[in-house]
Order: sequence, then structure tokens, then C-alpha cells
Amino acid sequence: MRHFGKLFPGPLVYARTVMLFLTIWLVLHPSSGQAQDSDDLRAKAQNPIGSLISLPFDNTLDFGAPDGSAYFLSIQPVIPFTLGNWNLVNRVIAPLISVSGLIEGTPAIPEGVPGGRVFGLGDINYSLFLSPANPGKVIWGLGPSLTFPTATDDQLGSEKWSAGPAVVVLAQPQPWSLGVLVGNLWSFAGDSDRRNVNQFILQPFINYNLAQGWFLTTDPIITANWNADADNRWTVPLGGGIGKQFVLGKQPMNAKLQVHYNAVRPDNAPDWALKFQLSLLFPK
Repeated sequence: MRHFGKLFPGPLVYARTVMLFLTIWLVLHPSSGQAQDSDDLRAKAQNPIGSLISLPFDNTLDFGAPDGSAYFLSIQPVIPFTLGNWNLVNRVIAPLISVSGLIEGTPAIPEGVPGGRVFGLGDINYSLFLSPANPGKVIWGLGPSLTFPTATDDQLGSEKWSAGPAVVVLAQPQPWSLGVLVGNLWSFAGDSDRRNVNQFILQPFINYNLAQGWFLTTDPIITANWNADADNRWTVPLGGGIGKQFVLGKQPMNAKLQVHYNAVRPDNAPDWALKFQLSLLFPK
């Protein structure tokens, strides 16, 4: 944690600290609303390609990299539409990023560039999954994924247009929710002075549901930068945490807190990641 204090300058340090303690308090003490012990809604929230509209705010603090730390606030709306016997699930990942130096090996920044402290918008990713509206015991979805070069600074993105396939498969035998997301992105246009993108993403997700809306969870994002040499190709996080579904006022919400250690990582990747996700749920 030697670079923890370098993440944000000035008043943003206090804003980040207040946000972190507030969100942890919401997970552990959701006294502002009634806890919603709905197995059906919880199962839908744990299905990334289900018929539930959701708005997750994913906060990730990466620290321990040789040249600095990074903070990611990813806004990830999921909007499904039903057409006949099929769901079309639209998923957007729009990251706001702060880095204090060279960072690589993260899902949003597979290969970083040197620089100082920068804050701004990263590359936006859009995925569209086609999935059966009435699945059996095994739920699946597949479709294209596209990344746009929207980063406001070259440290925060690839400056490349990238596209590729993505597949999700999951099953939900009570009290479990088990699945995996797999995809690969290849660049096809963009800044010719930047290296091409060839990024593999593998995200297993495991939830064990407990009473009163609580659940144990892990959803590490394993990445491989195929353009890097073998010693700097893979980032493999290990870890997990706890979550809870609850109601704040009349708004159903889902929150989870995790800690991951990057057991395998590139030279300029962070050692640790503290992750907090707060999701607004909009059941039909």
C-alpha cells in the first residue's frame, strides 16, 4: 500500500474516503430501508444477461504497482429488451479513471503508457447479448462487444477501436449462482502509433446465497494481453467478499465488497484491488 496516498490530490482524498466509508456502511447497516429477502430478485441480480434492468456503480481501488495507484468508477447500465422468445441485453461499461503513474494489466487499461497523475474518462465498452427469454437450467448468451476510443488522455485508454465476441454461461442451483463470461477484443482502427489491442477476458462469478439477502461472492476479472511477452501477459486476481440485497427507501439495491490479490500480474500492474459495487435494481 505504499502508493495509497498518491491516488487523488487535494479535496478528492476526502471525497474518496467519505464515499468508501459510506458505501461500506450501506452494506453492513442498511437500516434506511427494509431488507428484501427475495430469492427471485436476488437470482435475477446475479444473472448478467437476465431480464432485470440494473445500474451498477463499480468502484475499484488498485494499489501496490511500482509507479502508482489507480481508481476506477465504472458506470455499467444493463438494459434488456424482450423480442418474442429472445432477450437482447445491452450492457455498457463507462469508466472514470484516476491514475498516478504507469498502470497496466487492468481490464480498462491492458497496456499503459508512462505519465503523471491523470483523471478522466476511459474507453467505453458496449456489449449486446442474445439470450433465450425462457432458458432451461443452463442460461446462456452471446454477442458482439465493441470498445470505443473515448479516453480523454492517452494514459487512460488504448486510442484504438476494438471489437470481438463475448459469451456468458451460468446456472443457478439453489443456493448457488455459478457462471462465466468469456471474450476477446481485437483492435481494427485507431492511432497507428499505439500498439494494437488483443485482449482476452475471463470472468468467473460465484455467489453463495445466505439468509436475509446476504451472499458470499467472487467475480475476479482475469485478463491476458496477447501482445505482451509471456512474463507480462496475464493478470490473475484471487479473492472475494460479501454482499447484500436490500431496499433503501423504495429502491431495491444490491451491494458487494471484495478484496482481490493479483497472484499473477505484469511488472507494472497493481498488487491489490479493493472493490465495492452498488447496483440500483429495477424489477419489471
